[in-house]
Amino acid sequence: MSVLYWAPRILGMLFAGLISLFALDMFSEGYGYWGTLFALAMHLIPTALIVIVLIIAWRWEWAGALGFLGLGIGYLWLAWGKGHWTAYVVISGPMFLLAILFLTNWLWRDKLKPNRTWLNRPKSG
Repeated sequence: MSVLYWAPRILGMLFAGLISLFALDMFSEGYGYWGTLFALAMHLIPTALIVIVLIIAWRWEWAGALGFLGLGIGYLWLAWGKGHWTAYVVISGPMFLLAILFLTNWLWRDKLKPNRTWLNRPKSG
């Protein structure tokens, strides 16, 4: 059951990494130093939102489920009609999957928490 506990957390980190790769396309635009820095910051806003929701979800799974659901719906709302349908699947699909996984974590939280009995052992000596 610890796989189900760690799956949304690891997948969330991998998804944040994937989204941050999209920021690399701005280096080919030929901006100056400050323009490049500003464009990079703007391109990394989605990654920052994902990381913020992931940090919150790490502690409060129900909030993570709502956060990733909101990010998925927000992306669909902002981008609808501006791209091919596969773009919606690639971006919103993982966010909806993360929402489902964090909701599952919250519903089964007592069974899924990793065993941390090694932290509570008395020290010998």
